Amino acid sequence: MLDVLIRDGLIVDSGGGPAWRGDIGIRDGKIARLERELAAPARIVLDATGKVIAPGFIDLHSHADLKVLNDPAGAIKLQQGVTTEIFGNCGFSAAPVEPERLPLLQSYSEPIMGRLAGEWTWRSYGEYLAVLQTQRFGHHVGGYVGNGALRIAVKGFAAGPLTRPELEKVKALLDEALSAGALGLSIGLMYVPENYYSLSELVEICSVLKKHRALLVAHMRGEGNSLLRSIREVLDIAGQAEVALHISHLKAAGKNNWGATCAAAIGLLEEARGRGSDVTCDVYPYTAGSSTLTSLLPPWALEGGVARAIRRAGDPAERRRILAELNHEAVDWDNLVYSTGWESVVVSSVGSAANQSLVGKSIAEIALIRGTEPAAAALDLLAEEDGNVAIVFFHMAEDDMIRIMKLPYSFIISDSLYSAGGLPHPRLYGTFPRVFAKYVREQKVLTLEEAVRKVTALPAERLGLRSVGRLEPGYAADITVFDPAAIQDRATYTRPEQFPAGIEWVLVGGAIANQSGTLTGARNGRLLTGR
Repeated sequence: MLDVLIRDGLIVDSGGGPAWRGDIGIRDGKIARLERELAAPARIVLDATGKVIAPGFIDLHSHADLKVLNDPAGAIKLQQGVTTEIFGNCGFSAAPVEPERLPLLQSYSEPIMGRLAGEWTWRSYGEYLAVLQTQRFGHHVGGYVGNGALRIAVKGFAAGPLTRPELEKVKALLDEALSAGALGLSIGLMYVPENYYSLSELVEICSVLKKHRALLVAHMRGEGNSLLRSIREVLDIAGQAEVALHISHLKAAGKNNWGATCAAAIGLLEEARGRGSDVTCDVYPYTAGSSTLTSLLPPWALEGGVARAIRRAGDPAERRRILAELNHEAVDWDNLVYSTGWESVVVSSVGSAANQSLVGKSIAEIALIRGTEPAAAALDLLAEEDGNVAIVFFHMAEDDMIRIMKLPYSFIISDSLYSAGGLPHPRLYGTFPRVFAKYVREQKVLTLEEAVRKVTALPAERLGLRSVGRLEPGYAADITVFDPAAIQDRATYTRPEQFPAGIEWVLVGGAIANQSGTLTGARNGRLLTGR
């Protein structure tokens, strides 16, 4: 007796071959049989005629480190067909925590990860995972440890090189995290305080990854004018440390970098792969990114943390320096807003009630309302909100994004931010259905098989996740069934909190978790670790 029989669907098994019509039998949470016609009794029979049967989608890049504690049901991801979500990206993670520096870590991470409903009760990464183990998840979750969190625990937001004891402490914390179950190390070299690291420090830190055969996941130092040298830097780090490299949300940001710079960036990856480098990348299917307003400031302004940056913005002399740098092209850092314009920077969330009317407006619009220049309006808003301002930033070209999406070694991710309230980036609610609606069905950028593979088998293989990401006997019965003619993202920049259409069933561990947009309450998700 089968537990579930899915009948007469177009099976995309993610093994690299063409889709084929058939049946899938599930028993004890695993795929038991795949056949053209499966005649076997089952407790539940799902008629998938006219539907695609695919492995459950894997979101390799999110910032749900705290969201999974606030809302372990995982509705946002299950509604998109996602059965596995990996967080701890871009150097941000919820652990490790040094108690006296917890406020620094919170001010650094909350605009990205949101706020925890309760107390941060852990210190080590292992203790954080132990808290996660107490939850019952609607989908599978796992995380990297963030290099920014490591540095904050050891040195706070202070600039300059690490002392030898500090460097050894960072390595020890990384070793503990990987031993406890972190899936790899994420770095976010664009952000203070990580951008204070030297190449030699990063190579030594990443050498710990080699011991654990763990992945280096890189948000590079620059994605605009410094894109090419930033790619060379992370390739150099991974090469010297002898570890595998995955580049997060590859893009060419800023109008002057569209086209040729993107092509040159891809050329660097092709050359590296041709030399035998183990490097991959990912991309989200939108032309706007999402980050914090503080990420647009000159790096020196953030030395000492967000609170120090706000005090600098209030000091007349330092304020003049910040404004001058924001209004001119930079040499030693990527001033993306200079080439793209403040009209492309839209406030997506703020913490206070007083400024809620500004959510959805660009910094240029806010400056007009307030009768000041845009850079000054940005500094004023940061001061009013204690730095807790999230933004959506329109700074990419769709042609470039498609070019990256089509690479055989690129994956598709959401880069979901979970900052509280406001207007989140629509990728939080729409990423995966958007790929199949816009870039498979409408524009035919990818074949159905290519798109499924980019969100299932490829990320599973990259992380070394066993028995997920494929439809094969013995694999976990994590399955998404969708209507290829009806699947559609509904989330927009002005109305982002809308679930998609066309997802018929989502099974996690053989249990139906989402049925036609209604969550069943099944909690078959588990914590995925690197141990």
